Amino acid sequence: MTNTEKPTGITEQKKQDNVGKIPKTKEKFREEKKSVPETKEEVKKEEKDSEGKPQVSSAKKVERKQEQKKPKIKKTEASVNSFSLPISTKKSVGISKFIKNKRIDQAILDLEEVLKFKKAVPMKGEIPHRKGKGIMSGSFPKKATEHFIKLLKSLAANANANELENPIISEVITNMASRPYGRFGATRKKRSHVKIIARDKKENKPKKGGKKQDNGRKKHS
Repeated sequence: MTNTEKPTGITEQKKQDNVGKIPKTKEKFREEKKSVPETKEEVKKEEKDSEGKPQVSSAKKVERKQEQKKPKIKKTEASVNSFSLPISTKKSVGISKFIKNKRIDQAILDLEEVLKFKKAVPMKGEIPHRKGKGIMSGSFPKKATEHFIKLLKSLAANANANELENPIISEVITNMASRPYGRFGATRKKRSHVKIIARDKKENKPKKGGKKQDNGRKKHS
């Protein structure tokens, strides 16, 4: 046996063992290393969810849901704010007195009758007299009533959202807004702020006052 010749028995056995096996590449070796967690940190990472959040038991989830669900505070009023409406402040004050202490749906019906010239809004000043009970002078402000109807409809929606049983218009606040100048600065336009507040009928009752004091005066017989 010469030095150049090698034992053929060992090489043939290795070839037979490797038959049917696919040679592993570098990428597969890297993937296998990644799949096997080596440190404690990697083990903890594997315990987390796919989104990266730690797994939480069902009992803890129920406790968190109970903490998140807080008792809703029942609201007792609903309001609507509108700024810089293009209506007269004087007429809006008259309409605010006309709809105060009324139900929202009744106030809308009354304002719709104003648009049909069946009811007049009582006004103060040099205004002609109108027919109706308890009305001396009144007018039919078309533009202002249209804006007030829109506000009352949104107020009714807010009252339903706040679950008010019998909403009544308790306050109507109207203020004059900044009036911009018209074309060429010859005239100033009309602007006004309006705020309407509706409360439940139970809480809208006026407080009863105490007994009247005599102030030491005696009635003469």
